[in-house]
Amino acid sequence: MLEYCVLKTMVSMNSQPSFDSIPRNIYPGQTKWNTVNIHDWTSGFWPGVLWYAYEASGDTAILSHAKEFTKSLHGVLSVPVENHDLGFMLYCSYGNGYRLTKDSANHRILLTAADSLATLYNPKVGTILSWPNMCVTKQWPHNTIIDNLINLELLFWASKNGGNHKFYDMAVKHAEICMHTLIRPDFTTFHVAVFDTIDGHFIKGVTHQGYSDGSMWARGQAWGIYGYTLCYRETGKKEFLETAQKLADVFIKRLPKDGIPYWDFDDPKIPDAPKDASAAAIAASGMLELAGFVKDETASTKYKDAAKILLTKLSTPEYLSNEKNQAFLLHSTGHKPNGTEIDASIIYADYYYLEALLRLKKMDK
Repeated sequence: MLEYCVLKTMVSMNSQPSFDSIPRNIYPGQTKWNTVNIHDWTSGFWPGVLWYAYEASGDTAILSHAKEFTKSLHGVLSVPVENHDLGFMLYCSYGNGYRLTKDSANHRILLTAADSLATLYNPKVGTILSWPNMCVTKQWPHNTIIDNLINLELLFWASKNGGNHKFYDMAVKHAEICMHTLIRPDFTTFHVAVFDTIDGHFIKGVTHQGYSDGSMWARGQAWGIYGYTLCYRETGKKEFLETAQKLADVFIKRLPKDGIPYWDFDDPKIPDAPKDASAAAIAASGMLELAGFVKDETASTKYKDAAKILLTKLSTPEYLSNEKNQAFLLHSTGHKPNGTEIDASIIYADYYYLEALLRLKKMDK
């Protein structure tokens, strides 16, 4: 499947009109990517796909495009807007670029991005603010979304690569607070945790993109698996590893018979609800890394096998786009309550699918 992804990546990259026109989604019936500008929260995934495709192939044309699309994101930091998505935008792009080339220019951008992300940290609460606008529109004094766990990777990296050492403490505290607020006692997850800004106490857990405040939004659960696994990788704290395992256990247990999650595990319209291939891809990539950390052989095999089953299902004609459009995968769901990107191809589904395939290849070696 890596060859399939590389070939499709080459088709897409040769059809993009400019390096600041970034693929985001393809709706049913369309064949080519709808694009966004560099300030969209998903802008880092397409350069990330290019870096992974280069890693898989060694193709110099892909490398050239990866560098140019990554360079185009430099302007993200020129806009003075509080942005909790800098990890998604710049670590998936510049981070992968630095990992593969050790270009010092990428290093500088990443440190600057970490400085910017850290400004959203509220020491009273102990987490990074997610949506400043929601403080007004939703009357959430301070909110933190489960997606934000992935952005912590930027802070961890910076703390170990010439940035402020306090970034490590911020990331750890954020993960610890979220572990006790975004995660319910049954190890399902809220999308959003709302906090008071006076004394920092947890007010409530709610949803924004899930079916209801008490439901299990599939992509959110996947973010949790992936996020706590990377937090364990960066810290070695066993509570993060245990949390990742318990989140994965719930995800695996609640998967439908056909193996791919619906957009929300509790949508009452199941089985007539849309699927979310992106949640499957994120969970698969997270569980592959998780399997490498778990000491118990039975448990490790469980997570690796679960990830392989997800990838196998995603690699069937039902989910592969093949000749239907330029993406790798079909049937992702972006924001169901908002009515956007439903049953679409979405760039972050492709990113994590390719990442998972690369991780599996390395594990099998």
